[in-house]
Amino acid sequence: MARERLYLFDTTLRDGAQTQGVDFSVEDKANIARALDTLGIDYIEGGWPGANPGDTAFFADPPKLKRATLTAFGMTRRPGRSVSNDPGLSEILDAKTPAVCIVGKSSAFQVDVALGIPLEENIELISDSIAEIVRQGREAMYDAEHFFDGYKSNPEFTLKCLMAAYEAGARWVVLCDTNGGTLPDEVERIVSEIVQHIPGDHLGIHTHNDTENAVANTLMAVKAGVRQVQGTLNGLGERCGNANIISLIPSLVLKEPFKSIVETGITEENLKHLTPVSRLLDEILNRAPNRHQPYVGSSAFAHKGGLHVSAVEKDPRTYEHVPPEVVGNQRHLPVSNQAGRSNIIAQLRDFGLDIDPKDPKVDRLLEEVKEREFDGFSYDSALASFELMARRRLGQLPKYFNVESFRVQVERRYNAKGELLTISDAVVKMQIGGERIMSVGEGNGPVNALDSALRKDLGKYSSYIDGLKLADFKVRILSSGTEAVTRVLIESIDETNHRWFTVGVSPNIVDASFAALIDSITYKLYRAGAPASGK
Repeated sequence: MARERLYLFDTTLRDGAQTQGVDFSVEDKANIARALDTLGIDYIEGGWPGANPGDTAFFADPPKLKRATLTAFGMTRRPGRSVSNDPGLSEILDAKTPAVCIVGKSSAFQVDVALGIPLEENIELISDSIAEIVRQGREAMYDAEHFFDGYKSNPEFTLKCLMAAYEAGARWVVLCDTNGGTLPDEVERIVSEIVQHIPGDHLGIHTHNDTENAVANTLMAVKAGVRQVQGTLNGLGERCGNANIISLIPSLVLKEPFKSIVETGITEENLKHLTPVSRLLDEILNRAPNRHQPYVGSSAFAHKGGLHVSAVEKDPRTYEHVPPEVVGNQRHLPVSNQAGRSNIIAQLRDFGLDIDPKDPKVDRLLEEVKEREFDGFSYDSALASFELMARRRLGQLPKYFNVESFRVQVERRYNAKGELLTISDAVVKMQIGGERIMSVGEGNGPVNALDSALRKDLGKYSSYIDGLKLADFKVRILSSGTEAVTRVLIESIDETNHRWFTVGVSPNIVDASFAALIDSITYKLYRAGAPASGK
């Protein structure tokens, strides 16, 4: 049986922008659009022209796309306005995009409560607006807002709304689970009924994740016949988010029954861009990627238990549902107090260290890991620190510098304007190649001050850490009381967008932070190929 074409519609630039704490610049939107285009997305919804200055500016100078269709979003004409005399609709159409997606009510309850107009008038709003888009030679789409709730309470009216859009020439009629409360079995049943009236190759699905079922609901809609799916990168969206298109794409491309019944515009090569595109969004948002995100998270193919590692080394299919490299990810075999020799050997090989499994150093390293994790270290979350420890054990880590001492002080005072300030300063003394260096730094906290002091003068190594940035800083108290042990986990990123984690443990939070900072810098020097200090 020939596969049917399934179209991917990304709404990150609009729905994603409604996420609390997310605010895309015009340049951010352009960069995301280009990444989506490279990935192979069919439609990119750029936003709502006229709704805010950013969206208006984006459509005034849109990015050049190679294959994706840029789509403007808006609403149907307003009650009491004609399509030629509605400023809101005019701004959408003035964007001159090849496709236009308009949202309209499809629930009798919503029409009555939100619009306060007769039901028949709502149907006219939909029909007139779609007809005008078609008249202008544009591809018209109708987002049937509150479709599932409306259909369950008044199926006759909701179906009339859909048919009004379809008969007016809509290329796509999109079924929206606006409140996110519909469950997969309901979606499959209802969509199966709708395809009896509107062909599946004219139907789309738009789900929200309020019950953690947005991806499942979308897959059930595809199984029932829809041939356009809408979603956002990493599941961004209002409230609990939208269907995560990063999870949808590989499930549709790699999993049965979908890979046998539909085909997308995502090639095998494009699929390898999935992980980089997901992490690009997090980089733009300046937030740490979700390590446990399916398919693309750094822990998605992480195997911690020793028995699991042994099995994966024999055949990855024992604990992996797809090969990680297919989606641009990689396997991780973290070491921890639950690890066995297989973890240690596999991780060393991943570092490029070819070691005899019978080498006594492997057993000593495993014991050291378990002892240090008993003291509070966590190496499954800080592989960079583990690599440094392993290379020291094996005599393969150059000596860059030696820290003699550091001191931090925090001052809380009022300035000349009477404003209360808290200022930290730090002094670090170290030996680099026989040269004694003392560096002073200030910051808005003791860790920031230490980081500033280390970066200010690292002697001949200063140029190697120019692109190093601290991306995240986490503190966990491991035991209670005034002498509590503290674990600090630092995430770093460099100019190549490579990320790594380092760990420090101490009863003193500053000391733990300094240890993690030193590991971060040392790891960067090693990756950059910095030479040993000479002494």
